[in-house]
Amino acid sequence: MVNALATGTSERAAPGPRSHDPAAGGRGRHRRRRRQTVVAYLFLAPTLLFFAVFLILPLGFALLLSVSRWAGFALGDIDPVGLDNFTGLFADGSTFLAPVLTNTLLFALGTVVLALAGSVLIATCIDNLRFQGLWRTLYFLPIVTTVVAVGNVWKYMYEPGGLVNGVLNAAGLDSVAFLQDPDTALPSVVVVQAWASVGSAILVLTAGLKSVPESYYEAASLDGAGPVTVFRRITLPLLRPSLLFVCITQFLTGLQSFALIVVMTKGGPGDATRVAALEMYRQAFVYGDWGTASAAAFVLFAVVLLITLVQLWMFRRTGEDV
Repeated sequence: MVNALATGTSERAAPGPRSHDPAAGGRGRHRRRRRQTVVAYLFLAPTLLFFAVFLILPLGFALLLSVSRWAGFALGDIDPVGLDNFTGLFADGSTFLAPVLTNTLLFALGTVVLALAGSVLIATCIDNLRFQGLWRTLYFLPIVTTVVAVGNVWKYMYEPGGLVNGVLNAAGLDSVAFLQDPDTALPSVVVVQAWASVGSAILVLTAGLKSVPESYYEAASLDGAGPVTVFRRITLPLLRPSLLFVCITQFLTGLQSFALIVVMTKGGPGDATRVAALEMYRQAFVYGDWGTASAAAFVLFAVVLLITLVQLWMFRRTGEDV
């Protein structure tokens, strides 16, 4: 009796052969992957919505306005005009190419040259000093200072009785009308822009200097190389990736400069400091020509893209990449 019960129990407990359905397993994995995709997009939804509202929609609207005529009031007043806004920017008598775009390129180029040269020199000096964090912080302070404050302080320093002219007078030189003379207004603002942006460049370059292996400098010292040779043969070549980043970011900042120009010169004297961003603002908010302002924005975008691609191509030819 006991044996019979044990036998029956073992027979009932013995599992039968399991059937494996590949199609069912594939459907299960597909459902799990689909659920994960849905959850991922739900988490991304706020960011995607932000970019759609504040980037995609304005970009599409600006593209529509660039081929239309609109005074900035009712949307029903948008009048398509094709490429007339773009051709108007380059027509005879237009001031967009000269002086607006010319001033913009000169402003950006001057900012890059001064900021790059100054940041390389200062970063190299800081790398050989004590309390490096303190010095980097001091040079970074203009970055966290508002543009309005920086522009107004330098504006007063450039005045005939300001600090800069006081130093010139103490050296026996005549006063200079920095912001009132068309020949000196743009270079004067370039100096301020370079001074204000040199702090971020210093941070990037000091990080690049820290990545240079110390063994290279030790080997150069054993070979009797001087400081100039070490800087030219070791430091600069190994800083190329950092220099590329600084060059591109400084150029983009210079091409889009607006607030500093408004605070210091408002585009004057005359057209000496009229740049593209200021011209777009005037066309849209002063003259009510939103079509021309949008067309100018896309032209500036094309210029920025072209210059950035050229910079990347030049550095990649030397074997550097970002």
